[in-house]
Formats: sequence, structure tokens, C-alpha cells
Amino acid sequence: MLTRRRIVIGASLAPILPLLGEVVDSTKEALSTSRLIYLTPIKSDGSESKCKGEIWFSYDGDSHVYVVTQYDAWRANAIRQGLTSARIWVGEFGLWRDAGDSYRSAPELMLEGAIEDDPSAQDKVLTTMGGKYSDEWGVWGPRFREGLRDDSRVMLRYKIV
Repeated sequence: MLTRRRIVIGASLAPILPLLGEVVDSTKEALSTSRLIYLTPIKSDGSESKCKGEIWFSYDGDSHVYVVTQYDAWRANAIRQGLTSARIWVGEFGLWRDAGDSYRSAPELMLEGAIEDDPSAQDKVLTTMGGKYSDEWGVWGPRFREGLRDDSRVMLRYKIV
């Protein structure tokens, strides 16, 4: 559906459309190797939310990025409120508050978010995350799995726009 918000975002991208193919390819490559993304929802006026965060993620190698977060986290609430657009930067810069704006130099993408509630899709993503974050997965894997079961956590699926 064409909305004012999509028009504003689209118009802001028009001058760089010829370069997007290269940018998307390099960012997808970064998604394959990085352990963190920095994510911010896009507000209804097209500006970035003040809420940002460094996040563990899973990338399917094609067009989707997945994150697991607390049910009431700002990124989950944004999607439930219809603010499905988000921007990510791919790379590792430490805690976003300590990183200043350094993460803004990283490859970036616009995404369209939704809640992933299919248990088989969730299981596949968690298995991938377990391999990626194996050092910490003994603690976080059970928390993510149990949280998805008891609805204290939610999985978000972001499609690359």
C-alpha cells in the first residue's frame, strides 16, 4: 500500500537509486560476516527513532534478517504500532551509546519488519544463531527459546527493501 511515509522515504532515496545494487550487495556480504547490527525504527514522518541498539541477528543469506527481542522492547512495539520500516547498520562498534555515531559509517540497509510467529521458522533461526553465537548460546539459547514459548520474547523478521 502506498502511504505518505513510503513516498517520503522513496523520494529521499531517488538520487542514489543507481548505486543501490552495489550498496545492497556489499551490505549483504557484511551481514554474512558480522556478529552485530545496529537497528532503529523509522517514525511515521520518515525520521529515525531515537531508540537504537546493537543486536544479535540471523541472516538467511538472501533477503531476511531476524532478531529475537523482549516482547515489550521498543523494536517490537514499533512493529505492532505499524512502524514497520527500520534502518540497520552492519558491523561491530560496541554498545551504541558508547559508539557515538561510528556505526553510521558501516554498510546500511532499509528493512520492512514483521513478527515471525511460525515455530518452525523460529526453530530454524535459533539453530542458526546457536552456531553463530556458540560462545554465549549456552546462556542465551534457552532464554530465547523459552521466551518465544511463553511470549516474553518475540522474533522479528525484517525483509530487505
